[in-house]
Amino acid sequence: MTARTCVIYNPAAGRGKAGRLLDAARAWLPPFEVRPTTAQGHAVKLAAQAARDGYERVVAAGGDGTAHEVANGILTSGIDTLFSSWPLGSSNDYARATGLSDWWKRRGEVALGEIRADIGEVTAGERSRYFVNGSGVGFNGMVTVEAHRIDWLRGAPLYTLAFLRALRKHYATPTYRVTLDGVTGATPTLSLSVNLGPREGGFPVTPDARLDDGLFDTFHPGALARWELIRYLPSLVAGRLPKGHPRMGMGTCRAAAVGGDTPLCVHADGELVCVPSDGVRRVTWHLHPARLRVEVAWASRDAGRLGD
Repeated sequence: MTARTCVIYNPAAGRGKAGRLLDAARAWLPPFEVRPTTAQGHAVKLAAQAARDGYERVVAAGGDGTAHEVANGILTSGIDTLFSSWPLGSSNDYARATGLSDWWKRRGEVALGEIRADIGEVTAGERSRYFVNGSGVGFNGMVTVEAHRIDWLRGAPLYTLAFLRALRKHYATPTYRVTLDGVTGATPTLSLSVNLGPREGGFPVTPDARLDDGLFDTFHPGALARWELIRYLPSLVAGRLPKGHPRMGMGTCRAAAVGGDTPLCVHADGELVCVPSDGVRRVTWHLHPARLRVEVAWASRDAGRLGD
């Protein structure tokens, strides 16, 4: 084997630009093998096979969806392979969390290293999967539904429009039983974010989150009115949501659950786990500390926290 790196990429990532960007990157990167995906879920199989084939590093070249699948493939392979995420997609929250967006823009001029990153596991009904950046239920799940329907925008503009569409079509604050580290309360819930990285859908929802601190960071807005969501949108975009707001809970935990009578919409790394029509009424999250070897750009570390 001449290449020590296997790059798995989605030809549709970045609205079709991923392949061209990879070709250009060969001029400044060491040799790598490319394996393109052909369908949703294919990257999971390709990543697991690449790990079994003995590649030292398996790269997700695409957006957060590709990173999600490649990480799941490595984790299910049972092989301790180094995972990397190159920012070639419409949303690159995980690549930003690892500092690799800056590394890519600077054509490899930033030193690389690795950490032992935490991994989350979400279970909704009979469906269970790992996630590397973040998961959410409720309104943010419906934002994901709307984002998947928009094929002409990328990044923050895409999720801003999806946010506004979800606000118009899917606003609801049903009462759920929310459990954080064993403490349960019944409360009106717009959404619950259970994150490992700072960004969710391009927004710094949990700006203090770290990938390797052994904790989930949570954001739990309750019975907010529509006008309040619009009012706080600029603060959300800037990562400056008010702390101590009585209807916007923020904290950390190692396990979480949500259940109730209203069917749930759940995403993991921007990929839908279930939608309301599936009829799932309970979701749980479990933390696997230091589970995955992850490549990072060291210049993005600030007092032990990876940059976003």
